[in-house]
Amino acid sequence: MIDFVATFIVFFAVIDPIGTVPVFIAVTGQHDQHAKRKIALVATLASAGILLFFVIAGEVILTAMRIPLSAFQIAGGIVLFLFALSMIFGESKPDEEVRLANEVHDTAIFPLAVPSIASPGAMLAAVLMTENARYSFLEQVQTVAVMLSVLVVVYLLMLGAGWIDRLIGNSGASIISRVMGLILASVATANALAGVKQYFKL
Repeated sequence: MIDFVATFIVFFAVIDPIGTVPVFIAVTGQHDQHAKRKIALVATLASAGILLFFVIAGEVILTAMRIPLSAFQIAGGIVLFLFALSMIFGESKPDEEVRLANEVHDTAIFPLAVPSIASPGAMLAAVLMTENARYSFLEQVQTVAVMLSVLVVVYLLMLGAGWIDRLIGNSGASIISRVMGLILASVATANALAGVKQYFKL
């Protein structure tokens, strides 16, 4: 059985539901409430589909390309770590993706579903945390359930985006995003070290 709390925290960090709120507000500013609810639903469903694809097909693709899972784990850990650093030191998720939102019109898919919700970090986490060699089928199902529960949180936060924005503002979302980045950096380091240990059979 997986550690549900730890798994939830990992997916909460890489998906960053709170950081999605300012993005959602920016891309739906000109829409009425009905359209906002529809955009939130489409974005959530699209993100779920993308992440489920990586859960199901990610390892198959790696096997077909003859890439060892340990090598992917090391690379994934490094990429997740860099992603975490960008959350901590760089332009925060809300700032960066609100800027993207102002440049496009296909709101539900880009930048909401990708890269705000189904971020590169979330895609990597979906593959790394459902490896067949490390996790049983039941544990993978549990991980998928936790991942989907985080997406439900994202959906609910988007529905209450106006109230949340008034409560914490962009500054609050930025602070939370950076804290999540620090947690993600720790998880990424652990993943990379586990990959090195498996690759060299230490």
